[in-house]
Order: sequence, then structure tokens, then C-alpha cells
Amino acid sequence: MTMAIDDMLRTYPADLGQVDRDRLRRCIEECAACAQACTACADSCLSEDRVTDLAKCVRTDLDCADICEATARVLSRHTGYDANVTRAQLMACATVCAACAEECERHASTHEHCRVCAESCRRCERACRELLDALG
Repeated sequence: MTMAIDDMLRTYPADLGQVDRDRLRRCIEECAACAQACTACADSCLSEDRVTDLAKCVRTDLDCADICEATARVLSRHTGYDANVTRAQLMACATVCAACAEECERHASTHEHCRVCAESCRRCERACRELLDALG
């Protein structure tokens, strides 16, 4: 995926301004990976024997997946860029990733898919915060 993201950033016909392309690429990449991990984790939770104990985890996974997907899309659009919208989306994504990681970490010792998901959420949270810092 990195190659496609790099290619699209490189071929954008207008100036991207002062944005740190490495942080932007990494954030798009982590958002997409996190959305996939959260979707898979929610599905795995639904296959567990005690699925009712994982209802909050499923809900948090799905919320996180939706927000990560939206964030990757917002970060991939540059025409008519609005820094305030981008900052708000990145803050929302970092917040939901932190919440999802916390929820999955509560189940990580019992469910490996929750451990993997929590790690992906933490990476995405960091990438969002790093890009936010770079945007100023």
C-alpha cells in the first residue's frame, strides 16, 4: 500500500504545501491498516463463545474502523484543503483509536485478535498525533 500512497502523493498536480509527506503517508497507511484490524477483530469477537462479554469491544472496533476509514479518505484529498477539518478529523481518529486500544487491551490476554487490534490502534493513534504535531 505504501507504494500506491507514495505514487498518489507524488503525482498530485498541485503543491501540497509544507506538509510532511512521510508523516502524511504513514498516517494514511496506519488508518487503513487499523480499519482492517478493527473490522477483523469485531468479526472475530462475534465468533467467540462468550460474544455478549465482547459487545462493547465489537461496538468500539466498528466505530474505530469507520473513523479510521474516513480519516484516510480525508487525508487523501488535497484540493480545497481545510486545515481545521483535517485537524478535527485527526483528533477524532486519535481519540477513537485510544479508546479502542484500551477496550481491546482488556481482552488481549484471552483473545489474540484483540491484542493485534490494540497494537494497530496504538500505531494509528501515534501516527495521527505525529501528523497533528507536524501540521502545527
